[in-house]
Amino acid sequence: MYPDFLYIAPLVFVGFGGILLMLLSPFKQITIRMAAFIALFFMLCATGLYFYNISELYSYYPYAQTFGSMIVADNYSAYFSTILLAGAIFTILIGVHYFEKNRGFTTEFFSLFLFSLFGMMLLVHATELITVLIALEIASLSLYVMIGFQKHLDKRMEASFRYLVLGSISGAFFLLGTAFIYANTQTTKISQIGIFIQNNPQSDVMLLIMGVCFIFITFLFKIAAFPLQNWAIDVYDGAPYPVTAFMAGTFKAAIFGFILRFVLVDLELIIDFWDNILYVVILLTLLYGSFLAIIQQSLKRMLAASSIVHTGYLLIAFISIDITGKSAASSIIFYLVAYFLSSMGAFGLLSYISSDDKVRITYEDFRGFAHIRPYMAAMMSVFMLSLAGIPSTIGFIGKFYIFVAAIESGYTLLAVFGILATFVSIYYYFRLIAIMYFYPSAKMQDVPTLHGMAPYFIGIISLIIIWGGIGNTLITYFPGVDFLMDMARLAYDSLQVK
Repeated sequence: MYPDFLYIAPLVFVGFGGILLMLLSPFKQITIRMAAFIALFFMLCATGLYFYNISELYSYYPYAQTFGSMIVADNYSAYFSTILLAGAIFTILIGVHYFEKNRGFTTEFFSLFLFSLFGMMLLVHATELITVLIALEIASLSLYVMIGFQKHLDKRMEASFRYLVLGSISGAFFLLGTAFIYANTQTTKISQIGIFIQNNPQSDVMLLIMGVCFIFITFLFKIAAFPLQNWAIDVYDGAPYPVTAFMAGTFKAAIFGFILRFVLVDLELIIDFWDNILYVVILLTLLYGSFLAIIQQSLKRMLAASSIVHTGYLLIAFISIDITGKSAASSIIFYLVAYFLSSMGAFGLLSYISSDDKVRITYEDFRGFAHIRPYMAAMMSVFMLSLAGIPSTIGFIGKFYIFVAAIESGYTLLAVFGILATFVSIYYYFRLIAIMYFYPSAKMQDVPTLHGMAPYFIGIISLIIIWGGIGNTLITYFPGVDFLMDMARLAYDSLQVK
């Protein structure tokens, strides 16, 4: 049996790393690169611990008497925490060049980074709503400061305050929803709320349903779904590139990690209550997100707008959970990995380029980019193809699973709209590829020498994306991504362990 401490050791490592960096921040001898590698050390240690029980089904409450069973360690939390740690590790490895090249960053930034990661990890381990609120606020407050860390840039400060005000309002909705749920059930523990629903008719749980509606408002805001999506483009655009990548891929995975546990453990018997509302939300999210992505000229704003469309894809699988259950939940978990890799690669590459070449911001700025930086153009093309869901990329496999789950659940129209949104996305993703390869450069310049480790890790991400789409299709004995889907199904099964 795994000792209790080892179940929570990854959280302890990340939290302790944040505290240590905060204590070291006054020492001028600690450079940006040193702070980045200290943070990386603690994250790698935490990641290694999650691989210990990777193939065994388990669900355990560490220090149950001390924590009151408010934190669970299971395959589900391990899977999501591994995604979060991978996103954080790639953010550091790719972004260290950006942090060194742009003034305003100090070692305190990496302390906040680890605290934010700690909050996200706690979010997917939490089985009690007050703990969820605390975890959500730890992650969010750290992000507010990280967004506006470069105080000399008005754009950063505006994005930080915008997210702070709107995020605080969404947190208030979560707290109000928790109060309603407690008033009806006399508990805030997810498993006990599920038991209450089982033992009471639907007419006696209306206050609980109202509370969950308020929590869903927070959920829709955090994932930037219609009609709570307008903040995303301005905040993503105003934040530093590495922070934008961290928010778009990693934080979104943490939010889905909580809401899936909440729905699958707690609300499985009444989830169909919100189906009609979610149906409309999904259609408008896909439609409005696609419109916003088409009209953007800035690549960063285009990727921010397209993240709204990807939220719509995830919600298609989310609405299918009450019918297909395991299939839909597993497809969400898998797609989060696919989107995280693609968005992390795209934003990471843009952050690397912008740290050396400040002029490449819009589509037109990338005219003839393939002739100037051919390897970077090739990597960016892979990320665009994956985000568009083109075959032979992991993005295609992820969308395939989602649309199959929707059709199996009877939501064929939603699957059709999702496919149409995918066809529309080809325009704004392929537009960049066409401009890079088929248009002459307005300002030809010498090919700069690649330096630092960022280009190599961005290249690794692009290879993983291709591997995720091809796997053992072309090479018989080459391992595919089936194990990722198997782990996703195992994560779902761990939620059913009583």
